[in-house]
Amino acid sequence: MRFDLRKVLRKYGKKYSELLGIKLKGGKDNEIFKWFIASILFGARINETIAVNTYKAFEKNNLLNFKSMRKASWNRLVHVLDDGGYVRYDESTASNLIVCVKLLERKYKGKISNIHKTAKDNKDLEERLQEFKGIGPTTVNIFLRDLRGIWKKADPKLGHLARIAAKQLKIKDAKEFWKENKVRGYDFVNFETALMRLGREARRKKCKVKMLI
Repeated sequence: MRFDLRKVLRKYGKKYSELLGIKLKGGKDNEIFKWFIASILFGARINETIAVNTYKAFEKNNLLNFKSMRKASWNRLVHVLDDGGYVRYDESTASNLIVCVKLLERKYKGKISNIHKTAKDNKDLEERLQEFKGIGPTTVNIFLRDLRGIWKKADPKLGHLARIAAKQLKIKDAKEFWKENKVRGYDFVNFETALMRLGREARRKKCKVKMLI
């Protein structure tokens, strides 16, 4: 290993769900629903700080549970998105959220965990998630990444940015690399998240990943 993995994890590896105070470990439906909404916010090409601020705006307005989201009007959602700074995607995201909640109610009885229970395997799980309006591979990857080890069928491949970082760091297989170089106090999801952030930061700064570590 040619870089300080602990340093990289400390700087880049904090999970988004933990950053937002979402407690996924218990596998509770209400916490996973919060993460579902957060993943949709993070899934757009938008600044991480804006996504975090928008999530907090949803939290402030009590819009992080299924019942309140089901009752929320399009205008209210747009207003909350704007409060968080999510201006570029406010109208489309508000529309998508309404459609997503309706599908969740119609097909999964309003319980996000029923998506996992119904899925045959990890591939079917990813396909089911992409049936939701506005949710593509990037959002699915974000959502399932933090559910790795919590949902049995959550086993997404490395996202595009994480793959770029891994390649530049000459890591052929991220899972094998982690098994051989585990750092106490962290897990594979922390490493996966760190690779993603490194890839994104390198793209933003137009530099090589090694310049960031």
